Amino acid sequence: MSMFIWLWLGAIVLFGVAEVVTESMISIWFVAGSLAGLFTCMSGWALGGLSPEATQVLVFAVVSALALVITRPLVRRFMTRPRIPTNSDRVVGMTAKVTEPVDNDRASGAVYVDGKTWTARSADGAVIPAGTQVKVQKIEGVKLLVQYSEKVEVRT
Repeated sequence: MSMFIWLWLGAIVLFGVAEVVTESMISIWFVAGSLAGLFTCMSGWALGGLSPEATQVLVFAVVSALALVITRPLVRRFMTRPRIPTNSDRVVGMTAKVTEPVDNDRASGAVYVDGKTWTARSADGAVIPAGTQVKVQKIEGVKLLVQYSEKVEVRT
């Protein structure tokens, strides 16, 4: 049995295991290319003036690239999960009232918005005094990132 048959079988196993471990559809394309290289090796076919080994590597590269180009858009569509908004996402863009001074250096601050009190941090690092109206920029974990604005638009 040719050493290259073992090489291609090893490559199939290696890329297959890497795909199972990563689950990111990265190395599955190389499994297809390795299979093509194995079949080329077993057939003994050589392209033009190339050696059988060079032909196997070329077939591996071409089949891997074609598998990637042809199937990647389809796989991406099925692998991409849409972001599902939660109830807390609705506070983004709303106006909140600072109930405890927001100071990132002291890791303190709270705002009241949509009937709830949230831990808050300043989006731009500014200290925001209690009683100030702020706009919620985004949510990071359980904290709201807020920003003081001279002209706060009320969104309900």
